[in-house]
Amino acid sequence: MKTSAHYRKILMDRLAELDGRLHQIEGELDEPHSKDWDDNAIEREGDEVLEQLGQSGQEEIARIRAALQRIRDGSYGECVRCGEAIAPERLETLPDTPLCRDCAASI
Repeated sequence: MKTSAHYRKILMDRLAELDGRLHQIEGELDEPHSKDWDDNAIEREGDEVLEQLGQSGQEEIARIRAALQRIRDGSYGECVRCGEAIAPERLETLPDTPLCRDCAASI
């Protein structure tokens, strides 16, 4: 089984990637819009997509921070719902997951 340090590195790398991406999104959203009506409508549609991507990124950051807290607490890899061990294959795929496969499937 991989150590919590292995998952901590994966989570920290992903956190850094998301941080950079969110700063880029914020920069694009802060750019002035065109005065042309057609261009402005297209830009606003693009802004809506960027805002949704930003929201998704913020939600993932919250899950990563919670996983990092579980590492600090020594409970990482245990399902927060049933207390059973989360399969290493699941943690490799979803390192921020708080739930085992069975509990996640029951939601």
